[in-house]
Amino acid sequence: MTRFRPCIDLHSGQVKQIVGGTLSNTSANLKTNYVSEQPASHFASLYEEHALHGAHVIMLGPGNDKIAQEALRAWPGGLQIGGGITADNAKLWVERGAEKVIVTSYLFPGARFSPDRLEAVLEALDYDTEKLVIDLSCRKQNGKWIVAMNKWQTPTDMEVNQESITLLEPRCSEFLIHAADNEGLQRGIDEELVVRLGEWCTKPVTYAGGGRHLEDLELVKKLSRGKVDLTIGSALDIFGGNGVSFDDCSEWNKQQSRIDHL
Repeated sequence: MTRFRPCIDLHSGQVKQIVGGTLSNTSANLKTNYVSEQPASHFASLYEEHALHGAHVIMLGPGNDKIAQEALRAWPGGLQIGGGITADNAKLWVERGAEKVIVTSYLFPGARFSPDRLEAVLEALDYDTEKLVIDLSCRKQNGKWIVAMNKWQTPTDMEVNQESITLLEPRCSEFLIHAADNEGLQRGIDEELVVRLGEWCTKPVTYAGGGRHLEDLELVKKLSRGKVDLTIGSALDIFGGNGVSFDDCSEWNKQQSRIDHL
């Protein structure tokens, strides 16, 4: 059943909400919706208090290791971590307290998918697929969703479709998919992508990008037939937004749990 999944986005050592499509290796074009005065550990503790499992911490660029570790210490075994994850550090982040690691760009050297690199990550995790989330965040090009790497600036050779999902599902526990063209804009979700993810995926999948109202949770539930979870970021009151309250999202999850047990 569809659930609200919160996030903690880290940029230059701070918790931020940014417009995803403006991320690059320079800060000149970066558009930021919100910079929190609270540390990442504050949000980790808040999510634990509300039993919001499956939350993800994303390190957007360098300078975030320390604050990310503080979040993991605040909720050991409760958070997923992504951003700069490789075969060399995947196990380390699990040892630091991550429930799962999220991998993207490392799988696409030269913007081409590498099965060998996926194998290397799994080997580092002792082939425990439950510890691995594959991030297929994408941008739309010519009517297709193309996986984007390098802060969502570089298109790869992989299309998000039934073929790629079927190829990767046996190698991970779930997927995280940011619709980068929608991320941080609060202009609504990519409804067509949500429908397709509900059709293609048999494992858990979290969609992020454009969520702005509590009603979007119900919309994602309807479009995906309850198979896709939704992350709402910039619109949340805890991140300076005015579209939806964090408490309402948390309560929505509780209501879904009660429905599941009927």
